[in-house]
Amino acid sequence: MKRAVRQIAVVLLMVMLVVNASKTVRATSTQEKLDKAKEEKKQTQSALEQTKENIQGMQGAKNSLQGQLSELNDNLEEVSEHLSELEGEIADKEQEIADTEAALQEAEETVAWQYECMKKRIKFMYERSGALYLEMLFTAEGLGDFLNKSEYIEQISEYDHRMLEEYKETQELIRETKEQLVAQKEELDGLREETKRQQDQVAGMVKSTANNIAGYADQISEAENVAHAYEAKVKEQEANIAALQKQLAEEQAMSRLASKSAKRDISEVTFAEGDRELLAQLIYCEAGGEPYEGKVAVGAVVINRLLSSVYPDTMVGVIYQNKQFSPVGSGRLALALAEGRATPACYQAADEAMSGVSNVGNCVYFRTPIPGLTGIAIGGHIFY
Repeated sequence: MKRAVRQIAVVLLMVMLVVNASKTVRATSTQEKLDKAKEEKKQTQSALEQTKENIQGMQGAKNSLQGQLSELNDNLEEVSEHLSELEGEIADKEQEIADTEAALQEAEETVAWQYECMKKRIKFMYERSGALYLEMLFTAEGLGDFLNKSEYIEQISEYDHRMLEEYKETQELIRETKEQLVAQKEELDGLREETKRQQDQVAGMVKSTANNIAGYADQISEAENVAHAYEAKVKEQEANIAALQKQLAEEQAMSRLASKSAKRDISEVTFAEGDRELLAQLIYCEAGGEPYEGKVAVGAVVINRLLSSVYPDTMVGVIYQNKQFSPVGSGRLALALAEGRATPACYQAADEAMSGVSNVGNCVYFRTPIPGLTGIAIGGHIFY
């Protein structure tokens, strides 16, 4: 018989679970959910503030990098201008070297021509020096004319000697000038390479800094998205808190109403078959780990509701009333009924409660203790 009753109760419970599974929550858990919602909002708000601080920090770093980038761009422009000036100076030096080489070539050609002429004169004078002097002697109009012609020959010889020395000096001067120009060009080439290296270095720093700025911009964008999500979550949590506060106020008003409303006497109640099993299993789910007095108190809350005119007038109606007892919504009660988990103490507590025994007066709610909640403390629950 007991097995048949249990099977009927399980079937009934499963049907009611289908209807109420998404809604059923123990009334006394409203305050717990409210506290949890407030704590979650606090954590979300803290995360939001931390994210905003992170955004400010990243924005400051980004601004600092923007300043560095501006400086680097100025440096790059300055280095590029210096490199351009060096390129101009190098081009001028190369032109000077080319001009010097052309001048040297021209001088060498001129001197070579003079040298050939000088050689011919020297050869002529060497080969015909004796005959030349005899010719000058016989053709001279006098001693003075002879001396003048002799002096003229000597002047030509001196001129050739001077031209030879000037040729050597010119060649040496051009050579030294060319060496100086080449040395200056090499120095300028070195400066150009150094300047190019600096340009590449600054350009690399510009690119790196720009990439860092872009990275911070991406991080800021991501952080702002996170902040927007937190802000939306805070609003959602605030709406949830407001709804829970409203629900809690309604429950508290219901409790006050129940205390003032008409009540039946336990003798007026006719319990249906299976009510004892249902109450015992609920007591197991809600107070299985509580002392015996806590088990009786949970049963008394159910009976107090059953007796009150503001709650359903059947055991099934009270226990499965929308959003009242969490084991109903979680499926724990159905599992306990299916497996018969209630202990003898739970059945005994159910019997006492169904006989009218109450160790919590007319209390119709219970929950775990929270600051500010007053009531009758039994085990891990406050009854009110």
